[in-house]
Amino acid sequence: MKNKGFDIKTIEEYQEKMTKAGKTYLLDDEDENTDEYVHFFFIGTHEEKPVIYDTVMYTLRLAHESELFEIAEERAAQHFPDYKKITYGEDESGNLESLDPLEEEIGLYIAEVIMELEEEEAVKVKEHVDMDVNTDFGIALEVGLHIDKITEKEILKFVRDFNEDTIQLDETLYSFQTEDDTAG
Repeated sequence: MKNKGFDIKTIEEYQEKMTKAGKTYLLDDEDENTDEYVHFFFIGTHEEKPVIYDTVMYTLRLAHESELFEIAEERAAQHFPDYKKITYGEDESGNLESLDPLEEEIGLYIAEVIMELEEEEAVKVKEHVDMDVNTDFGIALEVGLHIDKITEKEILKFVRDFNEDTIQLDETLYSFQTEDDTAG
């Protein structure tokens, strides 16, 4: 099966949609885009051929939180012989169902590990652009940037800099603390 992200007709269709929208990228409306995570497509070149880049861009804070959670989950799986991933179900009214005692204990353990890792600043992240050419559609890009939120301005700047090969990544390693939403 041929990668449609390199197909000229597909590229022309995407270009037409971008032109109609007056943008240099298209949001993936099927993904849950937020202030800290955006999935979009743009057209560029790879090895002098046009291609669609299937891109996820996220803040370093989100990348940091994801890494912390992944490590905490791994430790929980080692700590609890009957470990199971916590799934939050809803009842008929749409309210979250209560966790069973084991899930509650695992959840508390994960929270403690995350707080411990944060205090030790054990996880550090830096800006990056990771490319995967072995995908089903186009070329996949994962972009982590040290910004508070992802705005149209940030996406436009990234697309321009990527296509002009002028991206300058910050090599600084960052660690974040969970913000306490109860303060105030």
